[in-house]
Amino acid sequence: MFKSIEFASKPAKNAVIVAAVFAEELKLPARLDAGKPDRAALQSALKTPGFKGECGECAVSDSTHIVLGLGKKDEFTADALRTAAARLIRRLDRIAPKATHLLIADTIPGRRLDVESAGRAMAEGLALANWRFDEFAGKASKNKPAHPALAISSDDSRFDEGIESGLALAEATNYARQIAATPPNVCNPAWVASEARKLARSTGLKCTVIDYAAAVKRGMGGIVNVGKGSASKPCLVMLEHKPAKTARHATLALVGKTITYDTGGYSLKINNGMKGMKYDKCGGCAVLGAMAAIAALKLPVHVVGLLPCAENMVSDDSYRPDDIISMYNGVTVEVTNTDAEGRLVLADAITYADKDVKATHIVELSTLTGGIVVALGHFCAGVFCNHDDLLKRVNAAAESSGEKIWRMPLWSEHKEFMRSQHADLINSNPARSAHPVQGAAFLDYFVDAKTPFAHIDIAGVGNTEKDTDLAPTGPTGWGVRMLFDLTRSFAR
Repeated sequence: MFKSIEFASKPAKNAVIVAAVFAEELKLPARLDAGKPDRAALQSALKTPGFKGECGECAVSDSTHIVLGLGKKDEFTADALRTAAARLIRRLDRIAPKATHLLIADTIPGRRLDVESAGRAMAEGLALANWRFDEFAGKASKNKPAHPALAISSDDSRFDEGIESGLALAEATNYARQIAATPPNVCNPAWVASEARKLARSTGLKCTVIDYAAAVKRGMGGIVNVGKGSASKPCLVMLEHKPAKTARHATLALVGKTITYDTGGYSLKINNGMKGMKYDKCGGCAVLGAMAAIAALKLPVHVVGLLPCAENMVSDDSYRPDDIISMYNGVTVEVTNTDAEGRLVLADAITYADKDVKATHIVELSTLTGGIVVALGHFCAGVFCNHDDLLKRVNAAAESSGEKIWRMPLWSEHKEFMRSQHADLINSNPARSAHPVQGAAFLDYFVDAKTPFAHIDIAGVGNTEKDTDLAPTGPTGWGVRMLFDLTRSFAR
């Protein structure tokens, strides 16, 4: 891997030249083929025995010129380009150049992908695949030392613009991954609050933390009860991006579940079910990363990021099944399962977004249910949204970012299913019917019906159990790019 990947406005001397071809053509663009001094070396690479131009396949000439396969033209998408770029960075890792110059813009078929979007996808693929988490590498580590920074340039100004935004988004995604991968003996609610303050100082965001005592005073029963059993008390972290000028009157709230570790509480996770529960904060990490990107790229939209932080532990002060708690909006909840804790902390944060922030739109991400993993696997996230305009925006953002979603149902019958005999609601129905929908139905009680609201369950996509082209085993940073594109839609 490289220590970093950086944009360069001009090609460096001795930069590795990269051109691209489609599988059915195996032919360089006419302009490049006819007039570039690197033509002979690239043509030589094209003649590499067995090279078919498959997606991400690399043909190399003298370690200085690479022809990158893009697969079939009629299957070409931004996702395909991200994959090809991810495979290219692994080849560049073996060559270890200090710079690479991309002669790719002319190859992109404009009817399938505009040049700027292609530059963004290319940069995202390179930088996302370059990430690894080695914060805790010790003396026995087998990790190879990272190469110096890699500078990227291209021969097209529109492609350059895409590269710059793509690198910023990938950096924000990798930042979210780094926070998500940080172990629970380091990352607790107080540490998350500290990281948020650090991010605010470096980006110009405003950071406010409602600590445990203030949450108790405000009556935030969900956040307070879930986290009170831990030595590291819960809090609600708020990051605000409020530029001097905004494109329209809108305040977007991004809410992310930030359970820094989930034992299940007294409904204890068993049979090694706790392994990997540091990833129960991936929703909050996505919001942190999105806020970093929104600030870095100066989107003219008023955005508030909310992270309800808690550690779900067992102690003599922990909440229990059969407890009845009062939430921030006055709704009472009978606890049936302390392992359904995420919806409790999220409910208070959503109420805060609606009541205190007065958000015009609320979007929430969480690793909420195992049921969504059963339903959709690791292929996409599930979205619950009954507001057509917001759903349209979320779908468009998912399409442009390559972070796939699938709409799930949310009906009045689902909400009635969450009614309690002894309180207003139960936090989990023991019947387990419609399991992935239960969390969404519960959360819908905590936002005004007039406020557009989307709940996105990322339990199947927040982390991966095996290496993929864009992510090594561990956190994926899913949601950072989608939330950024969603926010950008409010700037138009």
